[in-house]
Amino acid sequence: MLDLLAVSVVWAFSFGIIKHELPNLAPAAVGVVRLVLAAAVLLPAWRPRALPRTGALWLVAVGALQFGVMYVLYLRAFAYLQAYEIALATILTPVYVVLLDSAIDNRFRPRHVLAAVMAVLGAGVLVWRRASSEGDAIMVGFLLMQLSNLCFAAGQVAYRRTRPGLPPGMTDAAVFAWLYLGGIAVTAAVSSFGTDWGGFHPTDRQMLWLLVLGTVASGLGFYGWNLGATRVNAGTLAVFNNAKVPLGVAASLLCFGEKANLTRLGLSFALLGAAVWVAGRERPVPPDPAPADQPA
Repeated sequence: MLDLLAVSVVWAFSFGIIKHELPNLAPAAVGVVRLVLAAAVLLPAWRPRALPRTGALWLVAVGALQFGVMYVLYLRAFAYLQAYEIALATILTPVYVVLLDSAIDNRFRPRHVLAAVMAVLGAGVLVWRRASSEGDAIMVGFLLMQLSNLCFAAGQVAYRRTRPGLPPGMTDAAVFAWLYLGGIAVTAAVSSFGTDWGGFHPTDRQMLWLLVLGTVASGLGFYGWNLGATRVNAGTLAVFNNAKVPLGVAASLLCFGEKANLTRLGLSFALLGAAVWVAGRERPVPPDPAPADQPA
């Protein structure tokens, strides 16, 4: 749980950094750079020959879905939705995590569903505003965001179930670069269409922030998140998917001089804390091992 909390705090500050420091850089290009830097963080620990080819390709596929397709869909949604609408559309991820995990086990867990719903309410009470986008735009944008949420949720659940099937003694760091390679492949392919790489000229200050975001928020963040996903039950994992929302508002309030409704912020933290308690009442049971050389 501490892994998930630490990563949530890091991601909370990332929102403010992106908004205030990187507003004029092409989002697709930023995504590629971040994932390349993320992969570089774990390259020293990477053991590419430690897995059979099928196992490596499976992890590449998981990373392509969780980091690559997720990010592409997320960025595309900005063409149809306002920023606050994007934030509102992300809060359903906990429900997807719980439903996917339950479907794989063919077992309905009411406590996990309740915790996920409380997490949605906890984030929603903070970011809810009446949508200003209209007609087809909001429908397309909302659909893109739900597909993005579903990809991120599916990647978490897939890695959580693949991890027990890795060879004994193998660390997560030894194989995690495979996931980043999958994400890089997707984002690089998409960025080759419509992204003006010749006009991508970040300042020295922006390069510094890209380095921080790529190595810490993406490199250590995604790694720590998936590692934490293997150490808690699905209900707790689902709840923490929304922890970054109130933490992000608190970070913007304290460090970036933005305004926030303190009553809503306090209620959001209270609901999410209660959701963690509800989910934690069930002992974390490791998922059935899915060998790394076959899908979960």
